[in-house]
Amino acid sequence: MERTRDTDACPGALQVHHAADGALVRVRLPGGMITAAQLATLSGVSSGFGSGTLELTSRGNVQLRGISDVRAVAEAIAPRLIDAGLVPSASHERVRNIVASPLSGRVGGNMDVRPWVGELDAAICGAPQLAELGGRFWFSLDDGRADVAGLGADVGVQALGEEIALVMAGSDTGIRLAVHEVVTTLIDLACRFIEIRGTAWRIKELADPTVLVPGRELGAQCAPVITPPVGWIPQDDGRIALGAAVPLGVLPARVAEYIAAIDAPMVVTPWRSVLVCDLEEPVADAALRVLAPLGLVFDENSPWLRVSACTGSPGCKYSAADVRADAAQSLDAGEAVHRHFVGCERACGRPPAGEVLVATGDGYRPL
Repeated sequence: MERTRDTDACPGALQVHHAADGALVRVRLPGGMITAAQLATLSGVSSGFGSGTLELTSRGNVQLRGISDVRAVAEAIAPRLIDAGLVPSASHERVRNIVASPLSGRVGGNMDVRPWVGELDAAICGAPQLAELGGRFWFSLDDGRADVAGLGADVGVQALGEEIALVMAGSDTGIRLAVHEVVTTLIDLACRFIEIRGTAWRIKELADPTVLVPGRELGAQCAPVITPPVGWIPQDDGRIALGAAVPLGVLPARVAEYIAAIDAPMVVTPWRSVLVCDLEEPVADAALRVLAPLGLVFDENSPWLRVSACTGSPGCKYSAADVRADAAQSLDAGEAVHRHFVGCERACGRPPAGEVLVATGDGYRPL
């Protein structure tokens, strides 16, 4: 169900969404990258002002909900987020949606795309016209392992050996770029989209997306990946990354504090999981022993990796059911297809593949 509207209501760290359970703010994490200190800040804000949980999104961002006093956003929450370096641009904070291959530069891949994350983020914030992008428009940087290219970003690239493929709306455009052309090309495409978008907020909502790449036809959709890297992951440099799936993307603030205490670089992935990176083996072993009993999932065969859900009731006024509770009750170790439970036909957070089940009030039906 595509949604078009004259104004962009997508929340940010400074622009609040008023949900049924209180105010909600969404903090963008370009490339999903976050420091231990920043995670500790988000945990403290959620515990002090909100629901006591951090919600991981399908674009590798974090949202805090259940904020009962909306005045606290401007008076206390925003200053803390700014001080933590989580809001470098007030005008562009909702459009810094950059998803990158989470293990890039650490495990495999054709190229380390992490430098592009910083360059692209700076270029977005440095282009005044891009403040007009919608909060759902996003960029992807795939290092060649084809993990994020198929997630449906508006514009992105995939490293194919010495060539860089330009991807748009999840499809290969056939255009090949040099390394130095990547950031400028993505910025140019986003600027062109603003000029011709009409009422569309996403490229896929355009009547003809190829107007952005004249003379080209979009190829087949890139195959989507819908499960995160989990468990004990040896890095190319001999250190260890721990991949922790977060059931239904809801991370208790107290658990986030334990993760932050490891004091290591982290990545929030678009599959609602967390990577804790660059660990020496003894530290990784100790961290795993602490985190596993707290409800994080390190087993690649866990049924939690094949189920997801929107917020549902009571947090969302549009929902016909408590879909998270129903999703949790539906866990089936033998289920091979990913199932996403939603409370209405808006189908928020739906993955690019698998089955979407929408609540009807007395059960669920396929969307």
